[in-house]
Amino acid sequence: MAGDPLIELRDVDKYFGDLHVLRDVGLTVDRGEVVVVIGPSRSGRSTPCRAINRLETVRSGTILLDGQPLPYGGKAPARLRADVGMVFQSFDLFAHRTVLQNVPLGQVKVRGRKKEDADRRSHALLGRVGVAGQADKYPARLPGGRQPGVPPRPSGHRGRAAIARAPATEPKVMRFDEPTSAPDPERINEVLEVMRQLAGEGMTVIVVTHGTGFARPAADRAVFMADGRIVEDRTPDGFLGDPRSDRAKDSPSEILEH
Repeated sequence: MAGDPLIELRDVDKYFGDLHVLRDVGLTVDRGEVVVVIGPSRSGRSTPCRAINRLETVRSGTILLDGQPLPYGGKAPARLRADVGMVFQSFDLFAHRTVLQNVPLGQVKVRGRKKEDADRRSHALLGRVGVAGQADKYPARLPGGRQPGVPPRPSGHRGRAAIARAPATEPKVMRFDEPTSAPDPERINEVLEVMRQLAGEGMTVIVVTHGTGFARPAADRAVFMADGRIVEDRTPDGFLGDPRSDRAKDSPSEILEH
C-alpha cells in the first residue's frame, strides 16, 4: 500500500575504514513495493540493504523497520533477520543438510514453529518453486551442485531451493542480491517469476543489482546509486527512458544495457 512505510533510512552514513561508502542516504520503501537498487561497482548499492538486517552497522543515521529502530544484541538480530528474507547471489545452502532440512531452520529456531508444521510449510514452498522432488538430496548432489575440488556453479535447482527457504519464515521484506549476475538466462527468469509471485502476494521486495535486467517488468521504483549517494529515485520507465543525472548518463555500459 502506497504511503505505508515499511523501511526507512534517514541520513545514513557508513565507512569501511577511511572509505566513505554511504553518504547521508535517505530511502523509504512502502509496504508491498518492489524496489530495484541499481548502481555500478563500488556505488554502495548493497550496503543499505545489508544494514537493514544488521549484516552491516552504520556510523550515523536512523534505520526503521515497520516503524521500529533496528535492534542490537541478544536474540533480537536473529528475529530481525527472519523478518528480512535474503536470497544471496551465490544461493548458499548448508552443505551438510538436505534441501528439506535447509528450509525449516529459521521457522523452528526463530519463529518457534513445531518441526512438523515447519516441514509441512517447507514441502509446500519447495513444491511452489518446482524442486519438491529434490527434497532429500544434499546441495552437492543437486544438478550443477558443488563437488569437492570443483569451483561452484550455481544451479537452477539450488537456486530454487534457496528461494524457497527465504520466505519460509514469512518475512516482512525479501531482498534479492545480484540476481542479474547469473550466467544462465533461465535462472534469471526463475528469480523474476518468484519475485512476481511474491509481489502479487503483497510481499515487499528489494532487488540489489548492477544492471536493469528486470527493473521495467518487475519493479515499482528504480533507485540509482553512485559514489555512496542516491542519485535518482524514479519509476523504472522514467529512469530507463530518460535518466536525468550525468552519472547515470555517463555509465550506459555499466548500467543501462544490462
